[in-house]
Amino acid sequence: MTELKKIIPSRRTENIEYAIRDILMVAEERKRQGGDLICLNIGDPVLYGFKTPIHLKEATYQAMLRDHTNYSASEGVPEAIQAIKKQALSQGIQPYEIMVTTGASEAIDFALSALVNKGENVLVPSPGYPLYNALLSRLIGEAKPYLLDEDNGWQPDIAHMESQIDEKTKAIVLINPNNPTGAVYSEETLRQVIDLARRYNLLIMSDEIYDRLILNGKEHISIASLDREMPIITFNGLSKSYLAPGFRIGWSIMSGAPELIDDYCEAMKKLARARLCASHPKQFAIPAALNGASDHIENARRQLRIRRDITVERLNAIPRISCQEPEGAFYAFPHVDVDMSDQDFVKMLIRETGVVVVHGSGFGELPESPHFRIVFLPDEEMLHKAYDRLESFMKKYFA
Repeated sequence: MTELKKIIPSRRTENIEYAIRDILMVAEERKRQGGDLICLNIGDPVLYGFKTPIHLKEATYQAMLRDHTNYSASEGVPEAIQAIKKQALSQGIQPYEIMVTTGASEAIDFALSALVNKGENVLVPSPGYPLYNALLSRLIGEAKPYLLDEDNGWQPDIAHMESQIDEKTKAIVLINPNNPTGAVYSEETLRQVIDLARRYNLLIMSDEIYDRLILNGKEHISIASLDREMPIITFNGLSKSYLAPGFRIGWSIMSGAPELIDDYCEAMKKLARARLCASHPKQFAIPAALNGASDHIENARRQLRIRRDITVERLNAIPRISCQEPEGAFYAFPHVDVDMSDQDFVKMLIRETGVVVVHGSGFGELPESPHFRIVFLPDEEMLHKAYDRLESFMKKYFA
């Protein structure tokens, strides 16, 4: 009988990391030893008491009762596409192609897969959401980091962005509001990115999943609203602003001059057809979310402002920690002045206190000293408890 051999994984998986969940292994170690945990690491609002709006659940339920349980069109059901188009137009975006996907993550996957060949690169923010790096690693492409300027409210460093462009660069990724910093990009910054992309003939990918969670009373500006000719793909979904992360429903909006983007759109549609469709009944939550009552968004913003303010005040009062005020989303990205790596700092913090945060280098390399990301979704009592532990920890080991 032939001897069986060990299955060897592909090389494309060697550099794939996801720090947000990988850090849980350290947390589980403390839990096994009988310690409690205060989890400030996962950006899932439902885990922290925010409720998915009932009209989204009802729309999905009614769709199932109407037997929308077969495969849908690969690009999405007409009702969802029309709702996305209506909202896009209200934001000043002129859609060319709209695609409903299994979360915004699948939309990002399609966009990169349809664009990047082996050895080519895409500019990604550092710090930024690690999904882009993971997908580019899988595609055997390169994620080239451009810096965000902490001293300028974490706005993109346009000069550094331009210095990273070479003959193999295909696109620039924006995350606005940014994960992990909570920065909201100014119109001036966005116009500078458009000018840069135009000069080098690059696609812009704009991740705007937190666009309704602006905490300082400002209006979010979608970069696609500022230029109707430039090829720009905008990602969004139900997970964050609409408090339905487990629905796994997202979408992409392709805009720009049709003659520049029609072949690219067809390539993405090929990928969509190959996987059949996103969840059919849950697509009906899109028109319910975008056209229906939105009281939950203002309620979420109100609570997040309070929790953001507590976070910034408490963190800036702790020795050796400083924190810029996030303007959107539900993350803070404090700087910590310690003589160790951010990963070692976070592991020590979890083991000693049970406060679970994510090391800053999990979101991209930074030239400065360590950072870590905090999710400020928990209620005020839980946040104060976490920051009390963090303060005691800093005073004990780093005073």
